Amino acid sequence: MRPLTLLLTAMLLLAPGLLEARPGMGGSMGSRGSSTYSTPYGAAPIQRSITPNSGYNSSYGNSYGSNYGGYGGYGRSSFTSGLMGGLIGAGIGGMLFGHGFFGFHGGFGFIGLLIQLFLLYLLAKFLLRTFLGAPAMAGAGGFARNLFPAGLSRPGGFGFGGSAKQPLTLTPNDYQDFERLLKNIQAAWTAHDLNNLGDLVTPEMLSYFGEQLAEQASRGVRNIVSDVRLQHGDLSEAWVEGNRAYATVSMRFSMIDVTKDRAGHVVDGSLTERITVAEFWTFLRSPGGRWVLSAIQQAR
Repeated sequence: MRPLTLLLTAMLLLAPGLLEARPGMGGSMGSRGSSTYSTPYGAAPIQRSITPNSGYNSSYGNSYGSNYGGYGGYGRSSFTSGLMGGLIGAGIGGMLFGHGFFGFHGGFGFIGLLIQLFLLYLLAKFLLRTFLGAPAMAGAGGFARNLFPAGLSRPGGFGFGGSAKQPLTLTPNDYQDFERLLKNIQAAWTAHDLNNLGDLVTPEMLSYFGEQLAEQASRGVRNIVSDVRLQHGDLSEAWVEGNRAYATVSMRFSMIDVTKDRAGHVVDGSLTERITVAEFWTFLRSPGGRWVLSAIQQAR
């Protein structure tokens, strides 16, 4: 049995995601309003977000000019346009050679032509509804469209009515809130407490964290983060956009980070050795509300 146990332990250690098991699992995700795809200096670009990428990068921070996902032209599908072009081209060709739009002979006369045109209209309407019925969202797919309640503006200045960015001055209380959020989010993550996490992060980030915790549960493992200590925090940028305030903070912190199996055996990490992590956390605050986490980016 011992060789089998060693094999299973090795498989768990090599499984993707376990080596980066803290909240976010070492990825760069979330939304930063119109600056989602404008990367602060020293941070990795956002890889997963519900904010569409227009292909334009804001002047804030250090932009690397990458178009992740290419959602700037989501109003047009190359597959649909090619298919419709082929159908219409074939139809016109059929008319020129006397075969009708769909290869039928012209024995139906003018009424037959109208029927064929009507059928073509129905087909075009069906294809447009199928392939262009809703704008593409990056990352979370169809579920992302329902993350924000009706009447609540989505983050971002591209296509969602965002306004120009204005500088924001933070207070010592804001920085205390950021440190408190860092520790409380790690604690809620360890406890698999989605209710508590929902009070600390945006709905988008909650969906990502919930997905990652469900993956742990399916693998029969549990990530435990404890004794989190903020070693250094540095404001990268802070701004007001529309009715929302944003702050991106470069955070360097250490912690005990272990992953255990159902039997309580450590399959990754150490119970005694601390690890140090450098990440960029973006916080969001609505009018009259409190700060919540809206994005995590890895340090380069």
